Amino acid sequence: MTVQSLDSVLQEGILVDRKWLKDKGFERTAVDYYLRSGKLESIAHGIYRKPSPPLKWQNVVYSLIHLGFHVHVGHKTALGFHGFQHYLALGGEKDICLYCEENLPKWVNEVGIKQTFVDMPRDPFNERETGIEQVPFGTWDWPIPYSLTERAFIELVSTVTTAEEIQSTGLMMEGAANLRPEIVQSLLEECHQVKAKRLFLWLAREKNHAWYNRIDKSRIDLGTGKRQIIKGGRLDEEYQITVPRKDVNGQAEPIF
Repeated sequence: MTVQSLDSVLQEGILVDRKWLKDKGFERTAVDYYLRSGKLESIAHGIYRKPSPPLKWQNVVYSLIHLGFHVHVGHKTALGFHGFQHYLALGGEKDICLYCEENLPKWVNEVGIKQTFVDMPRDPFNERETGIEQVPFGTWDWPIPYSLTERAFIELVSTVTTAEEIQSTGLMMEGAANLRPEIVQSLLEECHQVKAKRLFLWLAREKNHAWYNRIDKSRIDLGTGKRQIIKGGRLDEEYQITVPRKDVNGQAEPIF
């Protein structure tokens, strides 16, 4: 293989492994030669790139896609991208929330960037493409899949377990007046997590956004029975979930 051949198949900023290189025709001896000559550099065990400027976390995400992983940027990271940064913790993007059909490889957190990748444990959607948009990144406009704002909110509420998290999510929801009801409707119909759907709708009702009144709840499977979101909360009668307590005439509402 010539250096030009390597240049023709490997763009600057993409991370690859030996299997990928072998699939492209580069045997171990050729890879070792490129490493010795400085045409390739090792940045984690078994992970290589062409020498180039410091990596951004988007380089890692696109490299995962390039290597065949089914992954998208979601949850709080997507919400930050869509303009909700001021509701998130100070200090920048420390955690990058990824949903991946496969387990994320360990090397993603060994490549020397300041952010930490979080492998989100449960995707509340059955369909991988629902509520996803492709966002161009870098010189070559590499497409990186992000959750739309509407999907990211449902992903967020699917992980809520404390009153503090509900309060924080509620503050974000205050800024969600422009969610698109047709997208919300479609996502709630396709979401398989009853808890997430009920809590999302409860928050939307509490914030009294206009789009909430355009949601047809008869088309959404909200399950049956009560669901405990937080311990020691009050029971919301409409959605049958426990939420943070409120005093009503000095008395606490019922819990289960």
